[in-house]
Amino acid sequence: MIYLDNAATTRPNERALAAALKFAAQEYYNPSARYGGGLAVSKELKRAREGLLGMLADPARFELIFTSGGTEADNQALRCLGKRNLVISAGEHAAVYETALAMKNAGVEVRIAPVGADGAADPSALLSLVDEKTSLVSVVHVNNETGAVNDIFALAARIKKKNPRCLVHSDGVQAFGKIPVRLTEAIDLYSVSAHKIGGIKGIGALIKRKDLALSPLISGGGQENGRRSGTENVLGILDFFYAAEEKFRTAEADFSRLLRCRERLWSLLDGELFTRISPEGGSPYILTVSAKGLRGEILQHINEERGVIVGTGSACSSKKPFSRVIEACGYGKEILGGVLRFSFSPATTEEEIENAAAAVNASAAELKSRIG
Repeated sequence: MIYLDNAATTRPNERALAAALKFAAQEYYNPSARYGGGLAVSKELKRAREGLLGMLADPARFELIFTSGGTEADNQALRCLGKRNLVISAGEHAAVYETALAMKNAGVEVRIAPVGADGAADPSALLSLVDEKTSLVSVVHVNNETGAVNDIFALAARIKKKNPRCLVHSDGVQAFGKIPVRLTEAIDLYSVSAHKIGGIKGIGALIKRKDLALSPLISGGGQENGRRSGTENVLGILDFFYAAEEKFRTAEADFSRLLRCRERLWSLLDGELFTRISPEGGSPYILTVSAKGLRGEILQHINEERGVIVGTGSACSSKKPFSRVIEACGYGKEILGGVLRFSFSPATTEEEIENAAAAVNASAAELKSRIG
């Protein structure tokens, strides 16, 4: 089976998981305990926290809060800091978009900026929505459905120039470990997740500026320096760290190779059947296309029968008839209905790309012949 739905989730890195499992089976102590075993586990968590933070930010200026995943990290950023006026883009992941809508129902003013045909936020339109009332702007770093990369650093600097008190958050789930990231002082909060880079599900983190006051979304025993209570997910945290170490060792080489794989796949797809949605300058890990006039969900099942697993957009929006994000890009029903998202991992091979293209072309041709 050829697996090309890595934007939804990745296969756990076996070495990372094997190294972390001893903290579930042998060294299973509560890191808050004051006896030797607990202190030893607490020391390992400290090493993991510092290691992960150092991969994308200056530890002197930022700190890391472990969460249950990217969704919780996004929720904490928005719900705890987007108090008055919140600005987002129409291309946000559901964890940001649906949270913003829930906040709107609770009385927060929410402004939504448009996106271009590739899913990237329109910087000028977004900046026009920022004023003295705006408390938080949230813009996804890499669009999870199209792979478009927003220049969040330049955008954040412009937002701060317009309103120095405004906070800037970015969902970096599809960026961390995949494209070069080094947080600047203009970024206040940044969300990441383990299972997109070979970690296990159920663990993520919110990175925040050290001098930024942040109330907890989950209260209780005061873990994570009082900012996220609950006994730490030791297995998940350490697996996240080990998987990230593995990912970053080859990140630069993976970027170049997968960029070639992405373009090779596009070159092999039948241009009479498929329209490209992903931009050339987007993440090398995502190629989104549409089989014009066909149903992507049906194609997905036919492809699986041929041994290829692909997505039809965000796995978090799979119950909706059309992708909200792709619809926001301005496409009509003929394109919206046929969306397929190919997403890659370091394990993706050129042979898999060749075989997948042949299978997907055959599936689309077969479906088109059925409907005449």
